[in-house]
Amino acid sequence: MNLNALDLNLLRVFDALMRERSVTRAGERIGLSQPAVSAALNRLRHLVGDQLFVRRGNDMVPTPRAEDLAAPVRSALAEIEKAFMGGARLDPATAERTFTFMGADYFSMRLMPELARRMAVAAPGIVLRLLDSARGDVDRLLQEDLIDAALERPLQVPEWISSELLFTSPFVIIAAKGNPGLDGVAPGEAIPLDLFCAMPQAIRSIDGSLNGFVDSALAGVDRRRRVVLALPHFHGIALSVAASGLIAAVPQQVADILPEHLGLAVYRLPVAVPEPAVRMYWHARHDDDLGHRWIRAEIQAVLQPVQAASGG
Repeated sequence: MNLNALDLNLLRVFDALMRERSVTRAGERIGLSQPAVSAALNRLRHLVGDQLFVRRGNDMVPTPRAEDLAAPVRSALAEIEKAFMGGARLDPATAERTFTFMGADYFSMRLMPELARRMAVAAPGIVLRLLDSARGDVDRLLQEDLIDAALERPLQVPEWISSELLFTSPFVIIAAKGNPGLDGVAPGEAIPLDLFCAMPQAIRSIDGSLNGFVDSALAGVDRRRRVVLALPHFHGIALSVAASGLIAAVPQQVADILPEHLGLAVYRLPVAVPEPAVRMYWHARHDDDLGHRWIRAEIQAVLQPVQAASGG
């Protein structure tokens, strides 16, 4: 391969095609016309000796060679950007950028409204998106820059993923006020173990699993509970509990923001359940990116009261 024929714009086109899988969208991303993107792709194909992208319907599907090149090309572009940024400073008032996060629907209620308010005041050119955590595969989404950060409970991640603590997340039990199964148990009290295991329960599950942190704790005392409903969203869990005799173990932070009109009461668990540490995960190549550092600090600022309340 003749490196003299390789210029930075070709790498930018390649990276945009890997992200967008469309000649048109790739051009829009980097400010080039569709013919210019196609011409750059043809040059790349000649230089690399590979098709790189094969059309399938409306999509441009990367070849194995393109998949191999994606990560090093993206890292190289990030390093070049960082080098030329030098001592640059970010001006939120004039910044134009889209940030995409992934997390449970809890964050759409607790984080995003206040974060959007702050952006409207201080950074009107910023666009925010929150994807449902059911999108899964955090490693791939971060590697391909499809998300800027994942807001998740503890994950086993490779060394190229950075993270920081947001807050710890103790569990509580929610039930409809007046649930006849809880006669004699006052809100705020622990539900007796036998009663807890016997009552029908709902669980938040993004993959349909009927087991979670609470079940692991129960297994430690040789007990099991009766899970009869699995839903992917905490809001759906709350609505189901409010309308039935179900109970559900949810993070304390979820219980704190449930609307009063749902008529829910909060109880303590009969067993000790470890408090998961909810963390923010991002690709290490963005560690020093000014915009990325700024939005991470904004997220921490919005969630600081949650962190303080949890003792995190």
